[in-house]
Amino acid sequence: MSHPLRGAAIIIAKNEAHHITDCIASLRWADEVVVCDTGSSDDTATLAQQAGARVILHHPFENFAYTRNVALDTATDADWVFFVDADERATPELAAEVQGIVAGDLPPVGYWVPRHNYIFGHLTLHAGYYPDYQMRLLRRGRARYERPVHEVVVLDGAEGHLKHPLIHYNYDTLDQFRAKQRHYIQHDAQELFQQGIRWRPRNVILQPLRHFWWRYITLQGYRDGLHGLRLCILLAYYYGLLTYLQLRELQHSSPRRL
Repeated sequence: MSHPLRGAAIIIAKNEAHHITDCIASLRWADEVVVCDTGSSDDTATLAQQAGARVILHHPFENFAYTRNVALDTATDADWVFFVDADERATPELAAEVQGIVAGDLPPVGYWVPRHNYIFGHLTLHAGYYPDYQMRLLRRGRARYERPVHEVVVLDGAEGHLKHPLIHYNYDTLDQFRAKQRHYIQHDAQELFQQGIRWRPRNVILQPLRHFWWRYITLQGYRDGLHGLRLCILLAYYYGLLTYLQLRELQHSSPRRL
């Protein structure tokens, strides 16, 4: 007689004491909740243990793809793994949908999950922030992560889509937004440089305008009102302007080829 299939929820966390307890509480329906702590200096690990999670101390942090693969390999008692970030929450509707897939063991081996992103306290349904699908529900042994930042999943089998969204408390404050974008700018500029794309003076004007038009008009950011306008301006500034200024710095610091 075959054993019932088990599902584990895994949280990759560092210095998430303000989020971790509520995140774990939204995942109590899973057979096991695992927190992979990548070097917190706050009470993340202690609070996670108090909330009933199994804590794995994985330090130093190398990159997200490697860490997620370590977590996959650690959850040996699970047939399925559901990855959740500490600033995300699973709703009861999403929990029931995931449990149904785990119990049924349907043909797809990986599932995309939509997200409801809350930015500066506003549910943001446009400007590219919905459905914001993330590959999070994986059949162990049939999926691996690749690429250090903005990691991608390679599946050995078919993929599917879940209907109910994760709740994502994306950015609470402008300072938090700026800090995260500065990290992305360095990575994105490096990718552009490696692709052979070079900065030109016209980028200072054209790239912010293009990015704003894409977010605000093409992706209908205007439908989120004044919040959408503010957000699209910020994204145009960081992705359209600062990324290309960072690209200029990479060009100037790179040895010239003869």
